[in-house]
Amino acid sequence: MKDLPKICILSMSMILVALNGCTQPKSLSERTSEIHDRVLTVDTHIDWPMKQFLNPDFNPSVRHAPGQGDSGQWDLIRMEEGGLDAVFMSIFTPQKKRTDQGHTKSKEVALKQIELTKKMVADNPNIAAIALTPKDAYRLEKAGKHAIFIGMENGYPIAKDIRNVKLFFDLGVRYITLTHSKNNELGDSSTDKQPEWGGLSPLGEEVVEEMNRLGMIVDISHVHDETFWDVIKLTKAPVIASHSSARTLRDVPRNISDEMLKAIKQNGGVVQVCLLDDFIKEMKQTPEREAALEELKEETSAWLRGELSKVELEKFKEKYRQIDEKYPKNRPTLADAIDHIDHLVQVMGIEHVGIGSDFDGGGGLVGIDDVSEMPNITRELLTRGYTEDEIRQLWGGNLMRVFNEVIQVAAELQN
Repeated sequence: MKDLPKICILSMSMILVALNGCTQPKSLSERTSEIHDRVLTVDTHIDWPMKQFLNPDFNPSVRHAPGQGDSGQWDLIRMEEGGLDAVFMSIFTPQKKRTDQGHTKSKEVALKQIELTKKMVADNPNIAAIALTPKDAYRLEKAGKHAIFIGMENGYPIAKDIRNVKLFFDLGVRYITLTHSKNNELGDSSTDKQPEWGGLSPLGEEVVEEMNRLGMIVDISHVHDETFWDVIKLTKAPVIASHSSARTLRDVPRNISDEMLKAIKQNGGVVQVCLLDDFIKEMKQTPEREAALEELKEETSAWLRGELSKVELEKFKEKYRQIDEKYPKNRPTLADAIDHIDHLVQVMGIEHVGIGSDFDGGGGLVGIDDVSEMPNITRELLTRGYTEDEIRQLWGGNLMRVFNEVIQVAAELQN
């Protein structure tokens, strides 16, 4: 009996040790993995690699080794590795001359990319499915499939025909980025040499109204400030910036000013922070790289104007690849991009911020260079003190809320 207290004490000690072992705090890696798996992760802007049109053998259902010249920054396997539940595939059309021929060709390119997107899904029915609504995304997440939404970058294929808006909507397109790097028939771009319309064109106003009526999201990335303000005054539904960042942190026309951010908050919309280095932070490059790029200046200008043939484009890309290999670009880090999220949250509130990588459209930073590295975003958000609910909002919850509101506005307008 004298030994009983010692036995009790020993037993209690063992129980306490066991309990303490069970309540050990989880590592950052464990927390990242669990939260990233629980939340719906949505990237609102990933491009089809342009090499798809030069290399028909590119197969998005096969894993391509990251960092290789022809691997791109996404495929379905790397989406799985990166825990990316849903993506808006960007139907991007380089803008050439605004002629009947140019518009016809751009429409053909857009239709071809939509066809490729649907073929990818048809070829991989156990992995992915086309999504048209937020309900689809959540349903597919539960089924263990990737939701593939379709967005259109550049309203150039709309040409001068308002009927094309419904045509693309019926084909599955759920947002349109009104402009790209040049003014088009819908309005002024943030990066053209000079404004043409003073904001939205008359046709652009009709397009915004038609998008509201159909339940298609209006994307204000790339638009001129005056175009933005015209959209905000006109739209009856929340808008998005599918891949834009904060002008306060990186002063370029493509980014969004604090005044515009506050207007988007008032509108109920959401801004998806872009991972494109030039929009995140200005970085000094080596003299050797700058000199090599200067030699490509004329070809680069021709590329931006959409004047290179397929053969010329391939040669240009090879020259650029060689420069990148010989004189690697000095790039911002993922932490620099999360600084933009922090700023947007401070200005707009957590409910109006999201993520749009622009992978294969120029996106990629030190610490996140393809979709397989998406958990790195969740890890960085956790280290900065964001809660699981806040991370859920940033990764997809806010975008899905806006999407549902756009659908609701359309239902009201159609009744």
